[in-house]
Amino acid sequence: MKNAFETNRVEAATMLHRLVILFVSLALVSGPMNCALAEDEDSPYSITTLRADDEVEVKIGKDKARFDVQSPAGISQAVIERRGNRWPAIVVVRLHLQGLESLRISNGNESLVASVSSHDDKVCLRMDGQENAPLDSRHSFWMKIRVVRGKEVPRNVDVANRAYFEMKLPKALLENNPKSIKLKWIDFYR
Repeated sequence: MKNAFETNRVEAATMLHRLVILFVSLALVSGPMNCALAEDEDSPYSITTLRADDEVEVKIGKDKARFDVQSPAGISQAVIERRGNRWPAIVVVRLHLQGLESLRISNGNESLVASVSSHDDKVCLRMDGQENAPLDSRHSFWMKIRVVRGKEVPRNVDVANRAYFEMKLPKALLENNPKSIKLKWIDFYR
């Protein structure tokens, strides 16, 4: 015959296992937790990130928007949804990362994939699904990626974040005026 302490311990372990199964099931059904970063309801953009510690700062000018993305984990994604009627003529993204092994920018129909070599800053661009066909500057989805390090980064930025990759999104990516664009990045493969 088992004592009361042993019975309670077994019941507690069973309950714990059931709770773990419930939480895992909920996570699989509901997907990853999202954190909306554009809390200002007057903002022309709603931004949702994969990780709670990702931050996206929006700077808006005359027919221009710049999205500064801080990603401490270095692997994440963000969905930027426009609240207005159209995207501005110029959309710039700054990814504050130490490296850019992979970047995927999607408008829902087409995806542009980019990477920047860590040893010589060589940029490789291609359309998703066309791994053997790199884009050149004549392609409508061509995008220049500027690597900014060292003196160009303000001193008040943490040393660990003293690099960013700046790109002006190609007009072809926004020409059908998608409701949102999705950015998915990896700083370094682990």
